[in-house]
Amino acid sequence: MSTVESKRYALVTGGSRGIGRAICVALAKDGWHVLVNYVKGAEAADETAAQVRACGVECETVQFDVRDKSAVDTALTAWYAAHPNDRLEVLVNNSGITRDNLFVFLKPEDWKDVLDTSLNGFFNVTQFLIQKMVRNRSGRIINVVSVSGLKGVPGQTNYSAAKAAMIGATRSLATEVAKRKITVNAVAPGFINTDMTAGLPVDDLKKFIPMERFGEPEEVAGVVAFLASPKASYITGEIININGGIHS
Repeated sequence: MSTVESKRYALVTGGSRGIGRAICVALAKDGWHVLVNYVKGAEAADETAAQVRACGVECETVQFDVRDKSAVDTALTAWYAAHPNDRLEVLVNNSGITRDNLFVFLKPEDWKDVLDTSLNGFFNVTQFLIQKMVRNRSGRIINVVSVSGLKGVPGQTNYSAAKAAMIGATRSLATEVAKRKITVNAVAPGFINTDMTAGLPVDDLKKFIPMERFGEPEEVAGVVAFLASPKASYITGEIININGGIHS
């Protein structure tokens, strides 16, 4: 009697563009099958999926809003029902939005939306998958945070608060699940060339970066792929900065 081989998948939230897309491709190059999450913009998600499949692995797109726990549970339950022999072994919590403004002018909805997407999104997706990882005694959780969560950036109190909370959650959760051979780490990008930074004054900001340039999404993705690999099996609870030398 033949047995069906289990396929190992990685889920990347907010994986349709920017850093998320680069992470999807980097994981695919390491042999992971990839599940690309997106909220809107199916064409961009399909483009990411095409780049992933070009690496010789399987890829699917899955639409849900990480802020909506019911939607998360429904979508991932359906995926598992359609893949009874497969395992989601890597979770990259990459979803995030910015609604920048000075705190005195910050609208309540802009505070809520930013925290809901990064922090509550982390909770909703991670809590669903962590139960399965605990049972399987294996897993990798990698959270995409930010230099803003480490040093604070004017006009980003909401974003800094969300990412700082994710950093605390990363370290705490890492201690809870280490005995189950699950690692939990984070990467903290600085200024990276993406749609999110397209409107920033690049020439002015480069003066504050020791390496005098913005980073590329692939430079973040390479670290994420390493943390998902067997080479990082003894690394957990760490926050790895990818910021060109910004440390003060």
